[in-house]
Amino acid sequence: MTHPHPKPGGGTPGNGEPGDGVEGVVGRAFRDEWGQVVATLIRVTGDWDLAEECAQDAFAAALERWPRDGVPTKPGAWLTTTARNRAIDRLRREAVGAAKLREVAAMAQDVVPEPSEDDAVPDDRLRLMFTCCHPALALEARVALTLRTLAGLSTAEIARAFLVPEQTMQKRIGRAKQKIRNAAIPYRVPPGHLLPERTPAVLAVLYLLFNEGYAATAGADLVRRNLTAEAIRLTQVLAHLMPDEPEVSGMLALMLLHDARKTSRQDDTGQLIPLEEQDRSRWDADLIALGTEILERALRRREPGPYQIQAAIAACHATAPAAHDTDWPQIAGLYAQLTRFAPTPVVRLNQAVAIGMAEGPEAGLLLVDELVASGTLSDYHLLQATRADLLRRAGRLDEAATAYRDALAKATTSAERSFLRRRIEETAL
Repeated sequence: MTHPHPKPGGGTPGNGEPGDGVEGVVGRAFRDEWGQVVATLIRVTGDWDLAEECAQDAFAAALERWPRDGVPTKPGAWLTTTARNRAIDRLRREAVGAAKLREVAAMAQDVVPEPSEDDAVPDDRLRLMFTCCHPALALEARVALTLRTLAGLSTAEIARAFLVPEQTMQKRIGRAKQKIRNAAIPYRVPPGHLLPERTPAVLAVLYLLFNEGYAATAGADLVRRNLTAEAIRLTQVLAHLMPDEPEVSGMLALMLLHDARKTSRQDDTGQLIPLEEQDRSRWDADLIALGTEILERALRRREPGPYQIQAAIAACHATAPAAHDTDWPQIAGLYAQLTRFAPTPVVRLNQAVAIGMAEGPEAGLLLVDELVASGTLSDYHLLQATRADLLRRAGRLDEAATAYRDALAKATTSAERSFLRRRIEETAL
């Protein structure tokens, strides 16, 4: 069973900024504390649905009480305590038998299960991630469940990340929770010898978590920095846990190299700035240096993988002094390698961009038109946006304007829609 999360002020959780009052504070607490509150409640109660429901109740209570009583000094602790008390009340009402009553009594006295010695990382959120990524679950179910419970993304946001209908995603998440209950999957970080089989799913979770923060799929904000920061933090913990896994290092390098450009992706009015037009003096040179160093260490192990290749692509962009210095032939070659690991339509679309920049827009358009004909990305606005940009570069402005309009009809964020309207005006002149 899934439920919508509380949306302070009627908007998306986490949209609050300083000056928005208590609702803004609750919004920020949602994005900062949701995962920790839910993860702790799951460890204490063992009930995933109860944990989500009681966490939601706690945020609803915050909206009601904080305007009256003031914002607590430690919002996260207040939310966790409130959610735990709601869970105690629920379990007490539903308690059947002496064993269940003892469990409720233990919760009321703050007696919670201690982490197992097998738990290599004392962090409830990471423990939750590995539980969600158990090999008994289908890969996409692992990712979706973690994004739902750990990051607090709505079912609709996760569905857009997977390019599937919302109802399909809701059923997928529900089945994953049921499988965890029925199979009695342990809530812990697995011992070292089992870590490699969990790594691909954990990395997929981190990748989608970072992407949702770096380029939000919906809403007024293109960037949700809390999500990118959380993805980077968890990846750093994972890299410390698995120092000899080059794909983990590759993922961390990829995130850092992208994150280095975050302040230049929008202007002061929130307008989207394309990569080639960004002010590179605003890029974080320290993050670029760190990401490049981590990537080079990973590549020296000579065990290539998709995240290392994507990090190498990001490094080509991040280390180019100016847009015209970008080594597009090398990027096109890296995308050719990436398609062998991940032959997905989205990767092929990015490969088309690189070829269009390296060999000319008409060469890129050949690949894009193949994707259009296949129908695999028919609802993906970046397909038409990419086609429009290549048409613009080729001087086919009327066709470009039409493609930009098609992209605008499918775009889901305010920043992207505003950018596409500007492009329509430019090409329609």
